[in-house]
Amino acid sequence: MKLAFSSNAYMTYSVEETIRRVAAIGYTGIEILADVPHAWPAGLLPERVDSLLLALDEHKLAISNVNAFMMNAVADPRQPYWHPSWIDPDPHYRAIRREHTKRALLLAAEIGAPHITTEPGGPLAEGQTRSDAYDIFYEEFMPCVEVAVDQAMPLLIEPEPELLIERFDEYLGFIERVDSPLVGLNFDIGHAYCVGEDPQDWVEKMAKYTLHYHFEDIAATRVHQHLIPGHGAIDFDATLAAISQTDYDGWLTVELYPYIDNPDAAAKEAFGFLTNRIPA
Repeated sequence: MKLAFSSNAYMTYSVEETIRRVAAIGYTGIEILADVPHAWPAGLLPERVDSLLLALDEHKLAISNVNAFMMNAVADPRQPYWHPSWIDPDPHYRAIRREHTKRALLLAAEIGAPHITTEPGGPLAEGQTRSDAYDIFYEEFMPCVEVAVDQAMPLLIEPEPELLIERFDEYLGFIERVDSPLVGLNFDIGHAYCVGEDPQDWVEKMAKYTLHYHFEDIAATRVHQHLIPGHGAIDFDATLAAISQTDYDGWLTVELYPYIDNPDAAAKEAFGFLTNRIPA
């Protein structure tokens, strides 16, 4: 297992400076945010791609994932992360999410990322049934699966509290319908804990689908607020032991976007906490 840190905690820094700081702390990988101010695909000039790649090479960092979940660039007044969603009632609006995901897949292929992550449908609109929402999600998602297949770039769904797919059984039902080996799971241990699915109990069950992990802590209240590992109630020793038993050798990416005011301190504390617990 390898430790990475998500660039979405460094929203006040350029991607190059973020790469420098994450590497200096000791991480060997970084999750690249496919959003402003780091790598918004719709406005990323070739010179910016080159600069990103040069920074990665200079600081000897690998890419753990491309995060195509957040869409701050759209500046939706409803919520900056979940909207535009896959299941927005307005087809023109949800097309923004679809086309962004296609661009993120192409960007990931260009910069040598192992996969991208996306949101699990989105929040249900008033009066929208779950059945209708699943149908819309499927219709919008499948054109992106075609791009994923064409680029041989895995597209990972990340279950999240309050969105269409919150729990692992919901994820399994949807990917059975999608039926593509290029669609996998981003296992966010904090999200699982929030919905009452303690991560250590689900690691083995979901190992077949899991291509990437997001790590953060959550308070005992199970309220969805990302905390530095060790500040909440997740059993990291049990979770890491369970992951080790699956022979997973991929990335554990720490995601601490609420710590935008002092991302270095959060990243350093998380690094120290986790490096002492990852099984040898």
